[in-house]
Amino acid sequence: MSKKIITVILVIIALLVVIAVSTIIWYNASIGPVSEDEIKHVVEIQMGSNSSTIAEQLKNEGLIKSDLAFKMYVKFNNVTNFQAGTYELTKKMSVKEITEALQTGKVESKDVISITFIEGKNMRWIASKIAEQTNNTEEDVFELVQDEDYINSIIKERWFITDEIKNKDIYYPLEGYLFPDTYQFENKDITVHDIFEILLDQMENKLEPYKEAIQKSKYSVHQILTIASIIENEAVFDKDRKDVSSVIYNRLSKKMPIQSDVTTYYAFKIDMGERDLYQSEIDTYNAYNTRGPKMEGKLPVGPISSVGLNSIEAAINPNETSYLYFVADKNGNVYFTRTNEEHSQKINELQSQGLWVEF
Repeated sequence: MSKKIITVILVIIALLVVIAVSTIIWYNASIGPVSEDEIKHVVEIQMGSNSSTIAEQLKNEGLIKSDLAFKMYVKFNNVTNFQAGTYELTKKMSVKEITEALQTGKVESKDVISITFIEGKNMRWIASKIAEQTNNTEEDVFELVQDEDYINSIIKERWFITDEIKNKDIYYPLEGYLFPDTYQFENKDITVHDIFEILLDQMENKLEPYKEAIQKSKYSVHQILTIASIIENEAVFDKDRKDVSSVIYNRLSKKMPIQSDVTTYYAFKIDMGERDLYQSEIDTYNAYNTRGPKMEGKLPVGPISSVGLNSIEAAINPNETSYLYFVADKNGNVYFTRTNEEHSQKINELQSQGLWVEF
């Protein structure tokens, strides 16, 4: 056998060894704990769940590093008897510890509570919801959300949160950053801090697939969430969200004010449906009020509500249109137009048809 062939064989063997060693190192690292965080996450495993669905669920909760490594561990160790049930898991648990826990079928806490945070609701609503369903008060929520040390700590720890949330004109620094969903918590004694951390974890999980796209755009995560929050409140139906998004971007590019009523309601802390806006409010400058003066080509200073995934997607990937106006009827249908004349005509049509929204 020639020296050349021997050399090629040795190189191939060396590469295979490197790949094998690298895979082993990756695998061992991936089945270890995600972090030293001991916050308990309540996870409900449904009847009939297999290793793939459980792996995806745990990855979405941020409880494992890799769904592939989890499935490999299950296969290598012949783990086949996962049990439906409600479990309390932490990020400090290894894959071995998690799989052992999931084989017990044990309901860890009879005091588990479920809270649904709804898309499009603002921090005042969130505070009320937490006070209603836990042993915290609304003041506890507002105290933490305004705690400078806490805000600085999450800016340091999380890639998607920056100093933008510390703008002096922002009402609640974490507005728009708490992902709305249904969550289960250990019991009513859960702290506001732990609730926030779980909702922030979920937002991070949802944003992660879009991280590169956001970094390549000219808009920051804060601005994307701000746009998403306007979309969330302006569009009732998912089919309209990307067109609403296009209007916002088109107006920004033309240095036009966005002129979104929902931002004015938020600026003056009036809940939608409470009453109509006063002209004096519309005409008053406020860093949130896109119908007010000095807001040409500007976004509100921050998000005006929580945002769902469809609105985030619409904010990142708007439709390409030439629309500059939209208006919604009382049934939530949105109509898009290109000129002020068309917009005024559409409003007149809705009024004549009894479809105009009035409070």
